[in-house]
Amino acid sequence: MYKNRKLITGHGSLLRIDSPGLWGLRRKKLDRLSIKDRSITRILIVRLSAVGDVVRTLPSLASLRKNFPSARIAWIVEEKSSDILLGQPELDEVIVFPRKAWSQYLLTGRWRSLTREVAAFIRRLRQERFDLTIDFHGILKSGLLSALTGAGFRIGFGRGFCKEMNYLFSNWRVSLPHNAISRFERNRRLLEGMGLDTKSAVFRLSIPREDREYVEDFFKQHDLKSRYPIVALNPGTSDKMAFKRWFPESYARVADRLVKETGATIILTWGPGERRTAEEVQSLMESPCVILCPTTSLKQLAAIYQGCHLYLGNDTGPMHIASLMGTPVIVIYGPTDPVVNAPYDGTPSIQVRSDLPCSPCRDRDCQKLDCLRAVKPEDVLTAVKNLLSSAKKASGDISPQT
Repeated sequence: MYKNRKLITGHGSLLRIDSPGLWGLRRKKLDRLSIKDRSITRILIVRLSAVGDVVRTLPSLASLRKNFPSARIAWIVEEKSSDILLGQPELDEVIVFPRKAWSQYLLTGRWRSLTREVAAFIRRLRQERFDLTIDFHGILKSGLLSALTGAGFRIGFGRGFCKEMNYLFSNWRVSLPHNAISRFERNRRLLEGMGLDTKSAVFRLSIPREDREYVEDFFKQHDLKSRYPIVALNPGTSDKMAFKRWFPESYARVADRLVKETGATIILTWGPGERRTAEEVQSLMESPCVILCPTTSLKQLAAIYQGCHLYLGNDTGPMHIASLMGTPVIVIYGPTDPVVNAPYDGTPSIQVRSDLPCSPCRDRDCQKLDCLRAVKPEDVLTAVKNLLSSAKKASGDISPQT
């Protein structure tokens, strides 16, 4: 199908394709010039979900803004993950992809309504007249959306580094190393492969004033400002990700010993559908702790973490949010890959896991959970104490981030 393939080397491995693309969309001729050397005024980021993956794309947004300070940058994302993007200063527009509504139309057989809304959504994308789309997601759905914009430059991962033949929709493809790298690094290398400067300052999430005030009130109500250490403990996961959830009784043991041995104040946090897990940890604890009132946005949760001296939890989206707030993180890994899912490297962290032959794995139905059972409360407690000590020495005081 494709002719005139040429591998371009430089900042990354780039695949040039000069033949017609899908549905007659013309694949532009791409030479050795970096994307930055071209006239780019309207950019679309495609990363639809999930919260943790969207969060791990945010440092790349900052790099993109640095390279295109005057461009209009939009981001297409599913509704559940859109909240964290709203108000980020590097971003001009958030386009919500209505997957949930469209799925409901399919389930109820409302084909006419579905067709009408899909057509209107495509028209909106085309009317934006994007020059450049960057597909950080790398699946069929994200590739289709990128192609449907009609953008002249459609950047994506090369064959073998994306799923569902996503590479067919890109006319500038970036190959990656075959060894495991973190999602943060994967996203950075996509921009590097475009010839962009990715050496940015340490990234931190931006929190709107109203969310900061909400959290400040919470800290005042519970007299938390002068306490040390304040440890945010997030024991839950979504039901779909229960296979990577450490055990409530283990979290309770660690929390009790932290209170007794370090004088810690424990703030239990949770996301949608996770409150029961947090309350179970609280019920198993002997020491009093603070259980967080429901937050109305991910940015409020981020502000909570910024006010803490340390975060402790599973490999989840909130962990990545905490790391982007500059809060030192302790992450407990079971079956997930600690390299691919590493916290942001601009924040101190310690990964706690047991190196079993079966881990990492992709078995979401595993009932044994030996990898999680092998992680002992004593190991986690030691990691917490070590990170608190090193963070205190590095900062020179005991004040959390503000």
